Amino acid sequence: MKVKDVMHKGVDWVSPNTPITELAKLMRTHDIGCIPIGEDDKLVGMVTDRDIVCKGLASHSFDAGRATARDVMTEGIHCCREDDDLAKAMHHMEKLQVRRLPVINKSKRMVGIISLGDVGHSAAGDLLTETVRSVSAHH
Repeated sequence: MKVKDVMHKGVDWVSPNTPITELAKLMRTHDIGCIPIGEDDKLVGMVTDRDIVCKGLASHSFDAGRATARDVMTEGIHCCREDDDLAKAMHHMEKLQVRRLPVINKSKRMVGIISLGDVGHSAAGDLLTETVRSVSAHH
């Protein structure tokens, strides 16, 4: 099975200058836990709901009314390709201990995101169990 068979399609990114309050509203509206951040036509980072809480709200000097995605995003991006085998993408998630990976096509354009929830519906039981165990391990 290929990544493109199970990924969530139609994912967009936002600018690093997007206000945190807008990110939170997008997450609530779309029932998602992360938003890719893009600049100059390339992915530059990711903001998760946990980033907003741990890097933002838990910080003493944080001002939610003025903060932007750049203030809390995790820089750098790890991706998989839409034509990758699902097992390869799952091993990549396991190695990185991440729950979600942006999916790119041959032109290096983001075409979706794959999450543990997506693969939970399609992956073999043993592979899924091991991936969830590894991704969820204490850091």
